[in-house]
Amino acid sequence: MKGVFSAPGDYMYFKSQVPLHKIPIGSKQWRYYDFGPKVVPPLICLPGTAGTADVYYKQIMSLSMKGYRVISVDIPRVWNNHEWIQAFEKFLDAIDVHHIHLYGTSLGGFLAQLFAQHRPRRVRSLVLSNTFLETSSFSAAMPWAPIIGWTPSFLLKRYVLTGIRDGPHEPFIADSVDFVVAQVEALSRDDLASRFSLTVDAASVGPLMLSDSLITLMDTNDFCAIPQQLKDEVSERYPGARQASLKTGGDFPFLSRPDEVNLHLQLHLRRVGVEPRPDLVKGVPKDDSGGSSSNQNNEQGGADDATEDDTRDEQSGPKRSENEPPLAPQGSDSGNVENQLLGSAYLSKALLNLTCEYIILNLLTVYRNTLYINSKDSCKFEQSV
Repeated sequence: MKGVFSAPGDYMYFKSQVPLHKIPIGSKQWRYYDFGPKVVPPLICLPGTAGTADVYYKQIMSLSMKGYRVISVDIPRVWNNHEWIQAFEKFLDAIDVHHIHLYGTSLGGFLAQLFAQHRPRRVRSLVLSNTFLETSSFSAAMPWAPIIGWTPSFLLKRYVLTGIRDGPHEPFIADSVDFVVAQVEALSRDDLASRFSLTVDAASVGPLMLSDSLITLMDTNDFCAIPQQLKDEVSERYPGARQASLKTGGDFPFLSRPDEVNLHLQLHLRRVGVEPRPDLVKGVPKDDSGGSSSNQNNEQGGADDATEDDTRDEQSGPKRSENEPPLAPQGSDSGNVENQLLGSAYLSKALLNLTCEYIILNLLTVYRNTLYINSKDSCKFEQSV
C-alpha cells in the first residue's frame, strides 16, 4: 500500500459533479448517491465491510451516462440482520423507490440476498460479487465478537486491513486497495463495529423466490478475502445463475476492473428488462461554477448533526443537479481536441476530392489523346489503301 494516498482525478471530478445525500430515517443516518434518470428502475449498490458509497463512483459515472439510474449507499449503523432488513425497507420508502435491482459485493452481497429473501416483492434481480450465504465461519474466526461494541477504533481498522491482501499488485489493483484503505480510515468506530456485528450475527440465506435466471454471479478468480469455499456455495445455491467471472480484479473489481464490471452490469440489466433512457441524459454545461456554492451549502445542511460522517466529504467540490450524469469534463482542452478532429476530417475529405478530380482529369486527357492517335492512324490507313 502506498504511504501517501492521493485521490484519483476522476474521483475528484465525480465528487464535484454528483451530489451526496444524507437523510435521517428514524435513528439511522443514510449517506448515499442517487444519479441517473428517475424513471428508470434503479440499480442499488451495497458495499462490503471496508466499503462506502464512494467505492462505486466508477459505476455511477459510466452507467448514468448510458441512461441508467444508480444508487450507491453506505451501510448504516445497524447491529443485526433483522434490523438491516427493516432499515433498508424504510430507506426505499423514504426515497420513493419500490422495485429495485441489487448489486452487492462481499457483505453487501449477503445483505442483498437477505433482503431479497424477506422482501421478495421489491427485488427484481441480483448481481452478487465475492459473497457468501451464511455467517457461521466468520463468527467462528472472531472469538472476540461479543465485545465488538467496546473495541477501539484502531483495532477494528487493523482487523479490516489485515483481510486485504497487501501487494505486490499490478497498478490498477494497487490503486483500488489504496482507495478502499482511505475509505476505511475515514470510517468511525461505530460504523465499523456495526458492520462486524452484521458479519458475525447468526444468519443464513434461505430459499429465494427470485428465479436463478435473474441472478448474475460476478466473482474474481485471482484472490479475494472471501474464501473460495464460500463463493462455491453461492454458485451451488444458484445453479441457473449467469456466471460473469473476472480473471483478475482482487477484492475490489469495481475499482480495479471497472470496464469489465460495468459491461457485465449493463448486460445483466438488459437481460432482466431494464431499459435505459439515454434521451434523458443531460450534458455538462460549459460553465458549471454558477450556483455551485449554493448547491454545496444545501448538501451540507444539517451536517453539524453528523460530524463523523462529514470527515469523508471534506474534499467534496461543487455539486450539480442530481439529474445530470457526470460526463467527461468538457473544458477548453477537450473542445480544442474535438475542433481539431473535425478540422482534420474536413481536410482529409477535401484532399480526397481533389485527388479524385486530378486522377479523373488525367484519365480524360489520356483517353482524348488515345482517340486522337487512333483517328490519325485510321486516316493514314485509308490514304494508303
